[in-house]
Amino acid sequence: MELELIDKLVTKNDKKIIFLIMDGLGGLPQSPGGQTELEMAQTPNLDRLAASGTCGLLDPVGFGITPGSGPAHFALFGYDPVKYNVGRGLLSAAGLDFPLAEGDLYMRANFATVNAQGLITDRRAGRLATEKNEAICRKLQEKINLSSGAQAFFKTEKEHRALVALRGGDLCEEIAETDPQKTGLPPLEPVELIPQAKKTAAIMRELTEKIKNVLAEEKTANAILLRGYARYRRFPSMTERFGLKPLAIASYPMYKGIARLLGMELASETQTIEEEIQALHDNYQRHDFFFVHIKYTDSRGEDGQFAEKVKVIEKIDTLIPDVCALNPDVLVVTGDHSTPAVMSGHSWHPVPVLLSAATCRPDLATSFGERSCITGGLGRMPMKQLLGVALAHAGKLQKFGA
Repeated sequence: MELELIDKLVTKNDKKIIFLIMDGLGGLPQSPGGQTELEMAQTPNLDRLAASGTCGLLDPVGFGITPGSGPAHFALFGYDPVKYNVGRGLLSAAGLDFPLAEGDLYMRANFATVNAQGLITDRRAGRLATEKNEAICRKLQEKINLSSGAQAFFKTEKEHRALVALRGGDLCEEIAETDPQKTGLPPLEPVELIPQAKKTAAIMRELTEKIKNVLAEEKTANAILLRGYARYRRFPSMTERFGLKPLAIASYPMYKGIARLLGMELASETQTIEEEIQALHDNYQRHDFFFVHIKYTDSRGEDGQFAEKVKVIEKIDTLIPDVCALNPDVLVVTGDHSTPAVMSGHSWHPVPVLLSAATCRPDLATSFGERSCITGGLGRMPMKQLLGVALAHAGKLQKFGA
Protein backbone atom coordinates (compact mmCIF):
# COMPACT_ATOMS: atom_id res chain seq x y z
CA MET A 1 0.00 0.00 0.00
CA GLU A 2 2.80 2.44 0.90
CA LEU A 3 4.44 2.05 -2.51
CA GLU A 4 1.23 2.79 -4.43
CA LEU A 5 0.63 5.79 -2.15
CA ILE A 6 4.06 7.22 -2.97
CA ASP A 7 3.24 7.04 -6.69
CA LYS A 8 0.23 9.27 -6.07
CA LEU A 9 2.16 11.85 -4.04
CA VAL A 10 4.99 12.46 -6.52
CA THR A 11 5.69 16.03 -7.57
CA LYS A 12 8.43 17.13 -9.93
CA ASN A 13 11.31 19.47 -9.20
CA ASP A 14 14.92 19.83 -10.37
CA LYS A 15 16.56 18.30 -7.28
CA LYS A 16 18.97 15.44 -7.82
CA ILE A 17 19.32 12.05 -6.13
CA ILE A 18 22.34 9.74 -6.34
CA PHE A 19 22.16 6.06 -5.35
CA LEU A 20 25.72 4.76 -4.98
CA ILE A 21 25.29 0.99 -4.72
CA MET A 22 28.15 -1.19 -3.52
CA ASP A 23 26.91 -4.62 -4.54
CA GLY A 24 27.05 -7.14 -1.68
CA LEU A 25 28.13 -4.44 0.79
CA GLY A 26 26.96 -6.09 4.03
CA GLY A 27 29.33 -8.51 5.73
CA LEU A 28 30.25 -10.56 8.78
CA PRO A 29 33.35 -10.62 11.02
CA GLN A 30 35.97 -13.30 10.48
CA SER A 31 35.76 -14.27 14.15
CA PRO A 32 33.04 -13.74 16.79
CA GLY A 33 32.99 -10.16 18.06
CA GLY A 34 35.29 -8.93 15.29
CA GLN A 35 34.67 -6.37 12.59
CA THR A 36 32.84 -6.79 9.29
CA GLU A 37 34.53 -5.83 6.03
CA LEU A 38 32.85 -2.41 6.12
CA GLU A 39 33.79 -1.84 9.76
CA MET A 40 37.37 -2.94 9.12
CA ALA A 41 37.80 -0.58 6.17
CA GLN A 42 39.27 2.87 6.68
CA THR A 43 36.45 5.09 5.37
CA PRO A 44 36.84 8.64 6.68
CA ASN A 45 34.67 10.15 3.95
CA LEU A 46 31.81 7.72 4.35
CA ASP A 47 32.06 8.06 8.14
CA ARG A 48 31.74 11.82 7.82
CA LEU A 49 28.59 11.45 5.71
CA ALA A 50 27.15 8.93 8.16
CA ALA A 51 27.78 11.23 11.13
CA SER A 52 26.08 14.21 9.45
CA GLY A 53 23.31 12.24 7.68
CA THR A 54 20.96 9.50 8.76
CA CYS A 55 21.65 5.77 8.77
CA GLY A 56 19.96 2.41 9.12
CA LEU A 57 19.81 -1.21 8.00
CA LEU A 58 17.75 -2.45 5.06
CA ASP A 59 16.04 -5.81 4.52
CA PRO A 60 15.94 -6.43 0.75
CA VAL A 61 13.01 -8.90 0.82
CA GLY A 62 12.18 -9.81 4.41
CA PHE A 63 13.64 -11.06 7.69
CA GLY A 64 15.74 -14.16 7.15
CA ILE A 65 15.31 -14.22 3.36
CA THR A 66 18.47 -14.35 1.25
CA PRO A 67 17.82 -12.28 -1.89
CA GLY A 68 19.09 -12.63 -5.41
CA SER A 69 20.50 -9.53 -7.08
CA GLY A 70 17.38 -9.04 -9.18
CA PRO A 71 14.75 -8.71 -6.44
CA ALA A 72 17.19 -6.74 -4.27
CA HIS A 73 17.69 -4.13 -6.98
CA PHE A 74 13.97 -3.90 -7.70
CA ALA A 75 13.50 -3.17 -3.98
CA LEU A 76 16.16 -0.45 -4.11
CA PHE A 77 14.18 1.35 -6.80
CA GLY A 78 10.85 1.19 -4.96
CA TYR A 79 9.39 -1.95 -6.57
CA ASP A 80 7.98 -4.70 -4.38
CA PRO A 81 10.56 -7.49 -4.84
CA VAL A 82 7.96 -10.24 -4.47
CA LYS A 83 5.33 -8.73 -6.76
CA TYR A 84 7.90 -7.87 -9.42
CA ASN A 85 10.10 -10.94 -9.05
CA VAL A 86 11.48 -12.06 -12.40
CA GLY A 87 14.00 -14.65 -13.49
CA ARG A 88 17.55 -13.47 -13.93
CA GLY A 89 17.58 -14.61 -17.53
CA LEU A 90 15.32 -11.74 -18.57
CA LEU A 91 17.54 -9.27 -16.71
CA SER A 92 20.56 -10.61 -18.55
CA ALA A 93 18.79 -10.44 -21.91
CA ALA A 94 17.71 -6.85 -21.34
CA GLY A 95 21.20 -5.91 -20.15
CA LEU A 96 22.74 -7.28 -23.33
CA ASP A 97 20.08 -5.49 -25.40
CA PHE A 98 18.98 -8.83 -26.82
CA PRO A 99 15.83 -8.38 -28.94
CA LEU A 100 13.07 -9.38 -26.51
CA ALA A 101 10.00 -11.16 -27.84
CA GLU A 102 6.84 -12.70 -26.42
CA GLY A 103 7.16 -16.46 -25.97
CA ASP A 104 10.96 -16.53 -25.76
CA LEU A 105 12.67 -18.19 -22.79
CA TYR A 106 15.75 -16.47 -21.34
CA MET A 107 18.27 -18.18 -19.06
CA ARG A 108 21.24 -17.05 -17.03
CA ALA A 109 24.19 -19.36 -17.70
CA ASN A 110 27.42 -20.05 -15.83
CA PHE A 111 30.23 -21.82 -17.61
CA ALA A 112 31.54 -24.30 -15.07
CA THR A 113 34.10 -27.07 -14.57
CA VAL A 114 33.16 -30.71 -13.98
CA ASN A 115 35.53 -33.58 -13.23
CA ALA A 116 35.73 -37.01 -14.86
CA GLN A 117 32.85 -38.21 -12.68
CA GLY A 118 30.65 -35.38 -13.91
CA LEU A 119 30.67 -33.55 -10.58
CA ILE A 120 30.99 -29.76 -10.47
CA THR A 121 34.35 -28.61 -9.11
CA ASP A 122 34.02 -24.90 -9.97
CA ARG A 123 30.70 -23.15 -10.68
CA ARG A 124 32.51 -20.24 -12.36
CA ALA A 125 35.19 -22.06 -14.39
CA GLY A 126 37.89 -20.04 -12.64
CA ARG A 127 36.04 -16.80 -13.46
CA LEU A 128 36.61 -17.52 -17.13
CA ALA A 129 38.15 -14.73 -19.21
CA THR A 130 35.49 -12.82 -21.15
CA GLU A 131 37.37 -13.36 -24.41
CA LYS A 132 37.32 -17.14 -23.90
CA ASN A 133 33.61 -16.94 -23.07
CA GLU A 134 33.00 -15.16 -26.38
CA ALA A 135 34.88 -17.85 -28.30
CA ILE A 136 32.86 -20.64 -26.64
CA CYS A 137 29.57 -18.86 -27.32
CA ARG A 138 30.50 -18.55 -30.99
CA LYS A 139 31.27 -22.28 -31.12
CA LEU A 140 27.97 -23.19 -29.46
CA GLN A 141 26.06 -20.93 -31.84
CA GLU A 142 27.69 -22.57 -34.86
CA LYS A 143 27.33 -26.19 -33.75
CA ILE A 144 23.95 -26.47 -32.01
CA ASN A 145 20.77 -27.08 -33.99
CA LEU A 146 17.64 -28.41 -32.31
CA SER A 147 15.42 -31.07 -33.87
CA SER A 148 12.25 -29.36 -32.61
CA GLY A 149 12.89 -26.35 -34.84
CA ALA A 150 13.39 -24.08 -31.83
CA GLN A 151 16.35 -21.71 -32.06
CA ALA A 152 19.00 -21.37 -29.37
CA PHE A 153 21.06 -18.21 -28.93
CA PHE A 154 24.26 -17.85 -26.91
CA LYS A 155 25.59 -14.46 -25.91
CA THR A 156 28.46 -13.55 -23.58
CA GLU A 157 27.77 -11.43 -20.53
CA LYS A 158 31.08 -11.15 -18.70
CA GLU A 159 33.72 -13.54 -17.35
CA HIS A 160 31.96 -16.92 -16.81
CA ARG A 161 28.42 -15.58 -17.30
CA ALA A 162 26.37 -15.88 -20.47
CA LEU A 163 22.83 -15.63 -21.77
CA VAL A 164 21.07 -18.60 -23.34
CA ALA A 165 17.82 -17.79 -25.14
CA LEU A 166 15.30 -20.17 -26.69
CA ARG A 167 12.89 -19.05 -29.41
CA GLY A 168 10.20 -21.12 -31.04
CA GLY A 169 6.64 -21.25 -29.85
CA ASP A 170 5.06 -20.41 -26.54
CA LEU A 171 7.81 -21.64 -24.21
CA CYS A 172 7.32 -22.15 -20.46
CA GLU A 173 9.58 -20.94 -17.66
CA GLU A 174 8.43 -23.56 -15.13
CA ILE A 175 11.45 -25.82 -15.71
CA ALA A 176 13.86 -27.08 -13.05
CA GLU A 177 17.15 -25.19 -13.11
CA THR A 178 20.27 -27.22 -13.91
CA ASP A 179 22.49 -25.33 -11.44
CA PRO A 180 22.56 -27.06 -8.02
CA GLN A 181 24.20 -23.89 -6.60
CA LYS A 182 27.06 -25.87 -5.01
CA THR A 183 30.09 -27.92 -5.96
CA GLY A 184 30.45 -31.68 -5.54
CA LEU A 185 27.15 -32.36 -7.32
CA PRO A 186 26.35 -33.03 -10.99
CA PRO A 187 24.34 -30.55 -13.07
CA LEU A 188 20.62 -31.20 -12.61
CA GLU A 189 18.10 -32.40 -15.17
CA PRO A 190 15.81 -29.73 -16.72
CA VAL A 191 12.49 -31.40 -15.94
CA GLU A 192 9.05 -29.79 -16.14
CA LEU A 193 7.58 -28.36 -12.93
CA ILE A 194 4.03 -28.19 -14.29
CA PRO A 195 2.36 -30.42 -16.93
CA GLN A 196 2.13 -27.54 -19.44
CA ALA A 197 5.95 -27.28 -19.48
CA LYS A 198 6.52 -30.83 -20.75
CA LYS A 199 7.28 -29.76 -24.34
CA THR A 200 9.67 -27.03 -23.22
CA ALA A 201 11.44 -29.45 -20.88
CA ALA A 202 12.02 -31.86 -23.76
CA ILE A 203 13.58 -29.06 -25.81
CA MET A 204 15.73 -28.10 -22.82
CA ARG A 205 16.99 -31.67 -22.37
CA GLU A 206 18.06 -31.82 -26.01
CA LEU A 207 19.69 -28.42 -25.68
CA THR A 208 21.67 -29.28 -22.54
CA GLU A 209 22.82 -32.61 -24.00
CA LYS A 210 24.11 -30.92 -27.16
CA ILE A 211 25.82 -28.20 -25.12
CA LYS A 212 27.48 -30.92 -23.03
CA ASN A 213 28.84 -32.61 -26.15
CA VAL A 214 30.29 -29.38 -27.55
CA LEU A 215 31.86 -28.34 -24.23
CA ALA A 216 33.48 -31.75 -23.74
CA GLU A 217 36.33 -30.38 -25.87
CA GLU A 218 37.06 -27.63 -23.32
CA LYS A 219 39.53 -27.99 -20.43
CA THR A 220 38.01 -25.58 -17.89
CA ALA A 221 34.61 -24.45 -19.16
CA ASN A 222 33.43 -27.98 -19.90
CA ALA A 223 29.91 -27.60 -18.52
CA ILE A 224 27.10 -25.07 -18.40
CA LEU A 225 24.70 -24.37 -15.53
CA LEU A 226 21.32 -22.76 -16.30
CA ARG A 227 19.07 -20.82 -13.92
CA GLY A 228 16.84 -17.78 -13.69
CA TYR A 229 14.43 -18.86 -16.45
CA ALA A 230 12.10 -16.07 -17.50
CA ARG A 231 9.82 -14.92 -20.27
CA TYR A 232 9.42 -11.29 -21.26
CA ARG A 233 7.19 -8.98 -19.20
CA ARG A 234 6.80 -5.20 -19.11
CA PHE A 235 7.31 -3.09 -15.96
CA PRO A 236 6.04 0.42 -15.17
CA SER A 237 9.00 2.75 -15.55
CA MET A 238 10.52 5.00 -12.90
CA THR A 239 9.46 7.96 -15.02
CA GLU A 240 5.85 6.76 -15.07
CA ARG A 241 5.79 6.06 -11.34
CA PHE A 242 8.02 8.73 -9.82
CA GLY A 243 8.41 11.40 -12.50
CA LEU A 244 12.18 10.86 -12.55
CA LYS A 245 14.63 11.12 -15.41
CA PRO A 246 16.96 8.30 -14.33
CA LEU A 247 20.42 7.30 -15.53
CA ALA A 248 22.17 3.99 -14.83
CA ILE A 249 25.95 3.72 -14.67
CA ALA A 250 26.88 0.04 -14.52
CA SER A 251 29.44 -2.25 -16.11
CA TYR A 252 27.73 -5.65 -15.68
CA PRO A 253 24.98 -6.54 -18.17
CA MET A 254 22.48 -7.81 -15.60
CA TYR A 255 22.34 -4.46 -13.80
CA LYS A 256 22.00 -2.69 -17.12
CA GLY A 257 19.11 -5.04 -17.76
CA ILE A 258 17.33 -4.06 -14.55
CA ALA A 259 17.85 -0.42 -15.44
CA ARG A 260 16.56 -0.90 -18.98
CA LEU A 261 13.44 -2.76 -17.81
CA LEU A 262 12.67 0.10 -15.41
CA GLY A 263 13.08 2.74 -18.09
CA MET A 264 16.48 4.14 -17.10
CA GLU A 265 18.79 5.57 -19.71
CA LEU A 266 22.19 3.86 -19.80
CA ALA A 267 25.49 5.71 -19.64
CA SER A 268 28.29 4.86 -22.04
CA GLU A 269 30.37 1.76 -21.33
CA THR A 270 32.54 1.92 -18.21
CA GLN A 271 35.08 -0.57 -16.85
CA THR A 272 36.53 0.93 -13.67
CA ILE A 273 35.08 2.65 -10.61
CA GLU A 274 36.87 5.84 -11.62
CA GLU A 275 35.21 5.72 -15.04
CA GLU A 276 31.82 5.30 -13.39
CA ILE A 277 32.34 8.42 -11.27
CA GLN A 278 33.50 10.32 -14.36
CA ALA A 279 30.33 9.20 -16.18
CA LEU A 280 28.33 10.57 -13.25
CA HIS A 281 29.99 13.98 -13.75
CA ASP A 282 29.60 13.86 -17.54
CA ASN A 283 25.84 13.21 -17.37
CA TYR A 284 24.92 15.14 -14.24
CA GLN A 285 23.12 18.04 -15.91
CA ARG A 286 20.83 15.83 -18.00
CA HIS A 287 19.22 13.67 -15.31
CA ASP A 288 17.80 13.89 -11.79
CA PHE A 289 18.27 10.31 -10.55
CA PHE A 290 21.52 8.39 -10.80
CA PHE A 291 22.11 4.68 -10.16
CA VAL A 292 25.85 4.03 -9.83
CA HIS A 293 26.55 0.31 -9.52
CA ILE A 294 29.85 -1.05 -8.18
CA LYS A 295 30.25 -4.81 -8.58
CA TYR A 296 33.64 -5.52 -7.02
CA THR A 297 32.48 -5.57 -3.39
CA ASP A 298 30.19 -8.46 -4.29
CA SER A 299 32.64 -10.45 -6.39
CA ARG A 300 35.32 -10.25 -3.67
CA GLY A 301 32.75 -11.44 -1.13
CA GLU A 302 31.63 -14.30 -3.36
CA ASP A 303 35.25 -15.38 -3.76
CA GLY A 304 35.75 -15.38 0.03
CA GLN A 305 38.34 -12.59 -0.15
CA PHE A 306 37.77 -10.62 3.07
CA ALA A 307 40.86 -8.41 2.80
CA GLU A 308 40.23 -7.68 -0.88
CA LYS A 309 36.64 -6.65 -0.18
CA VAL A 310 37.97 -4.28 2.50
CA LYS A 311 40.34 -2.76 -0.07
CA VAL A 312 37.52 -2.19 -2.56
CA ILE A 313 35.46 -0.36 0.07
CA GLU A 314 38.48 1.78 0.96
CA LYS A 315 39.04 2.63 -2.71
CA ILE A 316 35.42 3.71 -3.08
CA ASP A 317 35.79 5.90 0.00
CA THR A 318 38.63 7.83 -1.68
CA LEU A 319 36.23 8.68 -4.54
CA ILE A 320 33.39 9.93 -2.31
CA PRO A 321 34.69 13.56 -2.40
CA ASP A 322 34.37 13.45 -6.21
CA VAL A 323 30.71 12.44 -5.80
CA CYS A 324 30.06 15.07 -3.13
CA ALA A 325 31.63 17.74 -5.36
CA LEU A 326 28.47 17.56 -7.47
CA ASN A 327 26.52 18.71 -4.39
CA PRO A 328 23.57 16.32 -4.86
CA ASP A 329 20.41 17.13 -2.95
CA VAL A 330 20.25 13.51 -1.75
CA LEU A 331 23.11 11.00 -1.69
CA VAL A 332 22.34 7.41 -0.70
CA VAL A 333 25.14 4.90 -0.16
CA THR A 334 24.18 1.28 0.40
CA GLY A 335 24.23 -2.18 -1.16
CA ASP A 336 21.64 -4.44 -2.71
CA HIS A 337 22.29 -7.32 -0.31
CA SER A 338 24.97 -8.72 1.99
CA THR A 339 27.75 -10.93 0.62
CA PRO A 340 29.92 -11.83 3.63
CA ALA A 341 33.33 -13.09 2.54
CA VAL A 342 33.20 -15.70 5.31
CA MET A 343 30.13 -17.18 3.60
CA SER A 344 31.35 -16.72 0.00
CA GLY A 345 27.81 -15.89 -1.10
CA HIS A 346 24.68 -13.84 -0.58
CA SER A 347 23.14 -13.83 2.88
CA TRP A 348 19.97 -12.72 4.67
CA HIS A 349 21.72 -10.11 6.84
CA PRO A 350 20.37 -6.54 6.55
CA VAL A 351 22.39 -4.03 4.54
CA PRO A 352 23.89 -0.82 5.97
CA VAL A 353 22.63 2.42 4.43
CA LEU A 354 23.45 6.10 4.80
CA LEU A 355 21.41 8.98 3.44
CA SER A 356 22.95 12.43 3.22
CA ALA A 357 20.74 15.49 2.69
CA ALA A 358 20.28 18.95 4.15
CA THR A 359 16.99 17.76 5.69
CA CYS A 360 18.48 14.86 7.69
CA ARG A 361 17.59 14.74 11.38
CA PRO A 362 20.63 14.10 13.66
CA ASP A 363 20.91 10.55 14.97
CA LEU A 364 23.37 8.44 16.97
CA ALA A 365 25.31 6.90 14.07
CA THR A 366 28.88 8.21 13.98
CA SER A 367 30.42 5.94 11.33
CA PHE A 368 29.41 3.82 8.36
CA GLY A 369 29.27 0.23 9.57
CA GLU A 370 26.70 -2.39 10.48
CA ARG A 371 26.73 -1.78 14.24
CA SER A 372 26.73 2.00 13.95
CA CYS A 373 24.00 2.06 11.30
CA ILE A 374 21.44 0.27 13.46
CA THR A 375 21.58 3.26 15.85
CA GLY A 376 20.61 5.59 12.99
CA GLY A 377 17.34 7.35 12.40
CA LEU A 378 16.23 5.02 9.61
CA GLY A 379 16.37 2.05 11.98
CA ARG A 380 15.74 -1.27 10.29
CA MET A 381 13.37 -0.89 7.37
CA PRO A 382 12.25 -2.71 4.21
CA MET A 383 14.51 -1.81 1.32
CA LYS A 384 11.52 -1.12 -0.93
CA GLN A 385 10.72 1.97 1.19
CA LEU A 386 14.16 3.55 0.70
CA LEU A 387 13.35 5.37 -2.54
CA GLY A 388 10.29 6.96 -0.96
CA VAL A 389 12.47 8.34 1.84
CA ALA A 390 14.94 9.68 -0.73
CA LEU A 391 12.13 11.31 -2.71
CA ALA A 392 10.84 12.95 0.47
CA HIS A 393 14.28 14.41 1.29
CA ALA A 394 14.44 15.75 -2.29
CA GLY A 395 11.08 17.47 -1.87
CA LYS A 396 9.52 15.24 -4.54
CA LEU A 397 6.53 14.05 -2.47
CA GLN A 398 3.45 16.12 -1.65
CA LYS A 399 1.66 16.10 1.69
CA PHE A 400 -0.83 13.28 2.17
CA GLY A 401 -4.33 14.33 3.13
CA ALA A 402 -5.85 17.64 4.20
